[in-house]
Amino acid sequence: QVQLVESGGGLVQAGGSLRISCGASGRSFSTYTMGWFRQAPGKEREFVAGISWIGSVIYYADSVKGRFIISRDNAKNTVYLQMNSLKPEDTAIYYCAASVLPGRSAGSYEYWGRGTQVTVSS
Repeated sequence: QVQLVESGGGLVQAGGSLRISCGASGRSFSTYTMGWFRQAPGKEREFVAGISWIGSVIYYADSVKGRFIISRDNAKNTVYLQMNSLKPEDTAIYYCAASVLPGRSAGSYEYWGRGTQVTVSS
């Protein structure tokens, strides 16, 4: 079992930056692929970024590529999402998730946090 807790969300102006974090507890955090997803009101949950267990493979949704950076610190059992050049359309609840296999599909992730709200004002 892995328990995930997101933090760091908030309100930011368009063009600004924000870093959100996801702390994990439980066993074997370092063996999991970690992903960030988001869900805006009235929309389906969508993939944002993923990082392999050792951080050697990183992938992003096209909508955030070049603006967001995912990273992890296995010694701290934490994964981060640095969000730059934020746009109002980035407004959503951001969730972190853990999977034994890499992927972009929410269905492939076994463990989920409760999310943190990110709001970007225009």
